[in-house]
Amino acid sequence: MPKIKSNRGATKRFKSKASGGIKRGQSHRRHILTKKSTKRKRQLRRPMELHAADVKSAKRLMPYG
Repeated sequence: MPKIKSNRGATKRFKSKASGGIKRGQSHRRHILTKKSTKRKRQLRRPMELHAADVKSAKRLMPYG
């Protein structure tokens, strides 16, 4: 059997956790940062866990990750 290609966009956006979940970065941190409060920007640094409804489709995009 040939190897399955993983979706390169998904591989760059998500990381697998040992518990089986998937980590993702938060949005709204790329530009127009001057009007956002320091607290808001600091809290956006933390990675979030992907919602349970989306985990199955994300794992299908990354068969080896």
